[in-house]
Amino acid sequence: MMNPEMTSKIDSILERVKDPESDLPVARLGLVKRVRYNEEKQEMYIFTDFLSHRPACISCEGIAMAIMSTILKNLESEFKKNFRILP
Repeated sequence: MMNPEMTSKIDSILERVKDPESDLPVARLGLVKRVRYNEEKQEMYIFTDFLSHRPACISCEGIAMAIMSTILKNLESEFKKNFRILP
């Protein structure tokens, strides 16, 4: 179980990173399912679920992939700013 300070930092990041289309935080959209941190190895694992949020429309899929890519880049950037994460 993570300590409360770590949980608070992660929650803050998930509130700051927003979906560029709706401007809602990823925390509210349920895109990040779980975050695990191994203190011993100083490794962080972020489990996401974009598959269940993909549109049924094939034409819209390209837009959805671009949005997903932006969200992932923003998540990575925010986590790197707040935690020591190796590239």
